[in-house]
Amino acid sequence: MDFATAVGLVFGFGVVFTLIAMGGSFSLYYDIHAVIVIGGGCTAATIIRFPFSALMHGLPMGIKFAFKMRSMNPRDLIDEITKIADTVRKTGPTSLENVQVDDPFLAQGVRYLADGYDRDFIRDAMERDRDNFLQRLDEGQKIYRHVGDAAPAWGMIGTLVGMVQMFANMDDPSKLGPFMAISLLATLYGALVGNLICLPLADKLHLKLEEEDISRTLIIDGVLQIRDSKSPTIVREMLMAYLSDHDRHSMAEAA
Repeated sequence: MDFATAVGLVFGFGVVFTLIAMGGSFSLYYDIHAVIVIGGGCTAATIIRFPFSALMHGLPMGIKFAFKMRSMNPRDLIDEITKIADTVRKTGPTSLENVQVDDPFLAQGVRYLADGYDRDFIRDAMERDRDNFLQRLDEGQKIYRHVGDAAPAWGMIGTLVGMVQMFANMDDPSKLGPFMAISLLATLYGALVGNLICLPLADKLHLKLEEEDISRTLIIDGVLQIRDSKSPTIVREMLMAYLSDHDRHSMAEAA
């Protein structure tokens, strides 16, 4: 689990709740009209911008990967692929049927090697799987970024609606308070939804997308080199190009 996402959200809401508790009652900061403006407005704008198919898998996939870390980082992947290359070199591809791999995408490549598929099929199948996965993850981050951009705008719309209603009822002081609450709380809700939840989640998903792109491309390259019967040492050295300078230096020292 990616604890940074959870810790950031809890800390952010903790700051807001602490400020509210220090200045008054929580009931003062709730208004159903402001909730309708932000929730309904953002939902309507999102439905207009994205097809239902993208929403159905983009939203849950975004939440899932915002709180999920890869089972293996690039350094661990290189070590695992090197061990697989060594196994193939010593006992042949069929021995991979008994090899257990934690990463699902790497396990798929190992299964292709064990079944003896040709190089072109392995490359095409794994690249297509990688591209489809990255496309769905990109759709998820785009949806959350759109909601993050729309929420403050709808907060401003709620503020304008509340101000119009307030000025239209200046002769009735009893109505000024509720309309003022709509004006202020709609802006507050929009700012919180956009800047504390959706935009940070969109940025996190963008980082996850880049991470998955590197890791899955590394796996494809490693599997293809094993299919080409490259030695474990060559496989390891070629895959180290995917690492940062710091990780590459650390692996070279460890080796």
